[in-house]
Amino acid sequence: MQEGVKKLNEKELLEIIGKGECHTTEFKKSTTDITKDVYESICAFFNRDGGHIFLGVKDNGEILGIEPNCIEKMKKDFVTAINNAN
Repeated sequence: MQEGVKKLNEKELLEIIGKGECHTTEFKKSTTDITKDVYESICAFFNRDGGHIFLGVKDNGEILGIEPNCIEKMKKDFVTAINNAN
């Protein structure tokens, strides 16, 4: 784990989600793939103080989850996109 990065437990994650979206928290409905707006939020967080992006969560805080058979592809696509950013 990177220095300065705190691993959050389930209770802490649910507390953040329960507070709703704000300048440091974004919800993305992405349940089967990572959409373009996820990368836009990442860029915005890089230019500010950081934050949390929750995939598989609707704007109203409803937790949808990620399709289990899509998790590995989403992780791979994310790493590929970040490594190939232009």
